[in-house]
Amino acid sequence: MIVIPLGVSSATPTAVRHLPSVALWREGSVYLFDCGENAQMRLLQAGIKRSKVETIFISHMDGDHIFGLFGLLSTLQLQRRNKPLKIIGPEGLKKMIDAVLEATTLQIEYELQFKELKSDFEHEVVLEQEDFYVEARPLKHTTFCIGYRLQEKDKPGKVDAQKATDAGITEDAHFKALKAGEDVTLEDGTIVHSADIVGDPRTGESFVYVTDTEFCENAVRLSENATILYHEATFGEPLKEKAEDTGHSSAQDAAIVAKTAKVDRLVIGHFSARYSNQFLLLKEARGVFEKTWIAYELRPIFTNPAQEKEIISPRVEIIDLKDKRAQHSKKTFKPAGGQRQKSGFKKKRFKRKPSNARYYKSGDSDRPQPRRDRYKKPHKPGDNEKTSPHRPSKPLPITPRTPFDDFDRF
Repeated sequence: MIVIPLGVSSATPTAVRHLPSVALWREGSVYLFDCGENAQMRLLQAGIKRSKVETIFISHMDGDHIFGLFGLLSTLQLQRRNKPLKIIGPEGLKKMIDAVLEATTLQIEYELQFKELKSDFEHEVVLEQEDFYVEARPLKHTTFCIGYRLQEKDKPGKVDAQKATDAGITEDAHFKALKAGEDVTLEDGTIVHSADIVGDPRTGESFVYVTDTEFCENAVRLSENATILYHEATFGEPLKEKAEDTGHSSAQDAAIVAKTAKVDRLVIGHFSARYSNQFLLLKEARGVFEKTWIAYELRPIFTNPAQEKEIISPRVEIIDLKDKRAQHSKKTFKPAGGQRQKSGFKKKRFKRKPSNARYYKSGDSDRPQPRRDRYKKPHKPGDNEKTSPHRPSKPLPITPRTPFDDFDRF
């Protein structure tokens, strides 16, 4: 399995973070957990085909978790999708989607298969496949919210080829039967027991999606012995009271869930816009649970890097917009198409001076004065002396918001 965070912000997007959505790639199929605004564009930028989306799991009906769904449905229709799409979420989800489709006169020709959960449910398997299933439990938020766990079923153990050969096994059908746990009888009547040839069953991997919740028992139950737990960390512990008022978790809460449930790896996301430096939240979580990672948008998280390497190749260069050196670097990257492209700015070219140009030595009295102050107001006494009278002051960079301004967002 490969987990790709598409949006890690909460409630409002920022200049560098998008609204909540996480894609999970498994055996060529994609499962989407929440579908915030711009989720379909992030799928495209992550190198994931939107046509591969099989099921969409919606945690709750808050706009930041669902408003990207309608655009994705429209795009799939334009792409002439002809296979069903499963949508699982709280009761009322189908009514909302039907209302939007009716208002926009959008005709969806592929089948939409809904499964809605009522607010009083306790536990339910919402999707059952041959080799995995998805279970759901209610969380503790200001509105009805659902957490999900995708669990692979246990896989057969590996066949010891040397032992099988020594026991006289040569046919492929016998190897398959042994791997399936069946004993094999050879032509001479010898019985080869599967337990003697095949190793112990391998535990299936699991992914847990828990967001928009206070610390609760169901979050721990969903996360027990999970391979990857994606848990919200909207606030830091100093804002614990605000987290409780808004039905959210702190980074420390997420770490306590991970430690109690004994997960292999914790990935925190769903950060409040007030945190321009999410490493403060990472430090807080690692103080409780060391195996904590930060969710970076479009950066894949592999459960088995040896087998899944290079399956997902982002189609855009991932650069931290706050890292000026990364933006101006001349390094190249290789997108999914294979063609190398350059990042940063183009090399500046200087025009050659004409042959009749006059050159002046230092100190020449007839040297022409620079004309850069043609459009500048005359310098007046009392102006800022740090600004040169012949050079305009450098404009300040435009920022969408200050790191710690006093707005009430979460």
